Amino acid sequence: MTKILLAGESWSVTSHHTKGFDTFVTSAYEEGAGPFIDAINAAGIDVDFLPNHVAAQTFPSNLDVLKEYDVCVLSDIGANTLQLPSAVFEHSQQQTDRLEVIRQYVDGGGALLMVGGYLSFQGIQAMANYRNTVLAEVLPVEMEIGDDREEKPAGTTPVVADPTHPIVRNLSETEWPAILGYHRLTPKDNTQTPITVDGRPLLTLGAYGAGRTAAFATDMAPHWLPPAFMQWEGYNALFGQLVAWLAAPSTSSDDRSNPSGV
Repeated sequence: MTKILLAGESWSVTSHHTKGFDTFVTSAYEEGAGPFIDAINAAGIDVDFLPNHVAAQTFPSNLDVLKEYDVCVLSDIGANTLQLPSAVFEHSQQQTDRLEVIRQYVDGGGALLMVGGYLSFQGIQAMANYRNTVLAEVLPVEMEIGDDREEKPAGTTPVVADPTHPIVRNLSETEWPAILGYHRLTPKDNTQTPITVDGRPLLTLGAYGAGRTAAFATDMAPHWLPPAFMQWEGYNALFGQLVAWLAAPSTSSDDRSNPSGV
């Protein structure tokens, strides 16, 4: 069975409530990976999920452990979370750079998918900061220097640019639900963009070494994906087919320049 590792997609919220003289604080923990995990499971694919606070300490630092997975998915998890575990940040101990482990994993035939969010690619105030890491070499897109968010509060609709690609097989070419934002990304040479939005890439596919890569420029869940998108019948097919394409072995050396092949 195909198996993927998903890291990120969690957050905690702290609220201050002031009622006249008195103030008290409440906190809540939330996760946004549920719809994506359900879609992947429906495609017969197994998922190990590491929320942000768990990934900070337990994301694989050993290449052999990461090789147990067919696809590594990073979604709304900043570079700092993976590069600065407590041993490094709090105790100044040298540790393996886990982003370099991901690079080696893809170079050797693994697959990497980065999904958008406020802490993906560059993200809000450029705090995700992947442009300044080794994953900038691996991903199939060039990232901007600063904050790369394109907020679309009125909504904007994705367009299927290549209806022949297996990832969009059986999906409508025109009747997609709107999204509320995305990252401004530039495809690298020898990549494909089967889905666009506002003339920009929404899904970019490429290759690195012996492995495959993908950049999905919007969320897998709110807030950039409204409920209508997650309830759309194409949601499960889109992510199931995307992960299946990533997990499929490259068939030839031509796969680097022809990422549509399976």
